[in-house]
Amino acid sequence: MIYKGSCHCGRIAFEVEGELTQVMDCNCSICTRKGALLWFVPRDKLRLLTPEENMSTYTFNTHTIKHRFCPTCGIHPFGEGTDPQGHAMAAINVRCLEGVKLASLPVKHFDGRSR
Repeated sequence: MIYKGSCHCGRIAFEVEGELTQVMDCNCSICTRKGALLWFVPRDKLRLLTPEENMSTYTFNTHTIKHRFCPTCGIHPFGEGTDPQGHAMAAINVRCLEGVKLASLPVKHFDGRSR
């Protein structure tokens, strides 16, 4: 299935393809503050519909994850990084996807704070 998503103001718009069967709730310092529910997909399943120049990037700690956000409205629609096997991945904030019923998705809790 293809989902459409965006930040609040629409300056960052994207499509993502995959089967959304579960989301992850991470308790690390940034995910807790953002309130993001994450869905991990291969990076090539994420297609930007707006120019990359519309995004800002935040990194911290090991600087391995690019936390993408809108400099206009401040919303964080996704992040980019690599999985432990070295594959390029995207962490989609499902709260930014259109038409997704969050209550119907199982939530996996991840202890990112202890890592």
